[in-house]
Amino acid sequence: MMSPYLPIVIMLLAAALIGIISMVVGVLIRPSKPDESKLSVYECGMPEFSDARKRYNVRFYVIAMLFVIFDVEIVFLFPWAVAFDKVGLLGLTSVFVFLIILIVGYFYDWKKGVLEWE
Repeated sequence: MMSPYLPIVIMLLAAALIGIISMVVGVLIRPSKPDESKLSVYECGMPEFSDARKRYNVRFYVIAMLFVIFDVEIVFLFPWAVAFDKVGLLGLTSVFVFLIILIVGYFYDWKKGVLEWE
C-alpha cells in the first residue's frame, strides 16, 4: 500500500533536484573572467560614500507592518470568496466584522498621523 506522504516526498526530491541541477549547470556554463572592477564591492560604478549600517526612520517599519496586515487580510478573504455560497449569513457577518475591525484600525492610524511623512 502506498504511503499518503509519498507524493510529497517525491515533490520535495524533484524540487531539490531541479535546484541542484540548475546551480551546477550555471557554474559550468557561466563566463568567469574576474578582474579588478568585477571583484570590487560595488560593480555598478558608484563608489561608497558612507556606512551602510545607518539608522532608518521608524515610519518605514510602521508602513511595512501596515502593508503586511492588509496583505494578511486579503489572504483571509480569498477562502471566504471561494466558499461564498456555502458560508451563508454567518460567514457574511463574520467577514463584515473582520473588515470593520481592520478599517477602524486603519482610520485610527490615519488620525494618529502614522501615515504622514514630514
